[in-house]
Amino acid sequence: MSEPLYRTDPYAREAHTRVTAVTEQGGIIPGAALFYPTGGGQPGDSGWLDWPGGSLEIATTVRDDDGAVVLIPAEGQTARPAPGDAVTLRLDWGRRYSHMRVHTALHLLSVVIPLPVTGGQIGAGKGRLDFDMPEAPGDKAELEAALNALVARDLPVSEDWISDAELAANPELVKTMSVKPPMGAGQVRLVRIGAPGDEVDLQPCGGTHVAATGEIGEVRLGKIEKKGRQNRRVSVILQD
Repeated sequence: MSEPLYRTDPYAREAHTRVTAVTEQGGIIPGAALFYPTGGGQPGDSGWLDWPGGSLEIATTVRDDDGAVVLIPAEGQTARPAPGDAVTLRLDWGRRYSHMRVHTALHLLSVVIPLPVTGGQIGAGKGRLDFDMPEAPGDKAELEAALNALVARDLPVSEDWISDAELAANPELVKTMSVKPPMGAGQVRLVRIGAPGDEVDLQPCGGTHVAATGEIGEVRLGKIEKKGRQNRRVSVILQD
């Protein structure tokens, strides 16, 4: 399977490819994976699929049991391209870019709150992390200022790869308690914030991110909610 476009070029908005298959449920499996499939707390991408004589709105994107990326059409649409047809994929870029900004902001949130992460969710314009945090933080305004200071540093965001064995030997890289990084393929992707050797964050992640923290823009923290005896939920909200 070729490397997905959402990983090699997360800023790509359009791709030309051919349909590999159409599932029994009407999902479209494209030859090129421009759309990010639901996973790791990040929603599947939406957008449009066009071919000569037809067009489909894509509501979301998932992976099937074999790992293939499947585009799920919005309800009420019956037209489908046939396997082998040439198609154009058009991403709902505004929604994807919002997910990218929120996702990178959540990685920074895990820096200013250096506690184990028990859950998380990314949305358009807003995201949240759940922390193993028995007591509420003393000064939310101070946390928000620290988060925005990291954003304002315009730190580069890059990726690296390590082997499964290297990750097993460095368990401190894994911040999430609820979701284990995908292992078994021989390599695990790491997302780095900051220059190599001087990074502020480095952790396994398969999602899409902005190229530099300055793209996130100013953020604010929402209400810090208690979720059970040990957990607290902290939301990050984009300001534009």
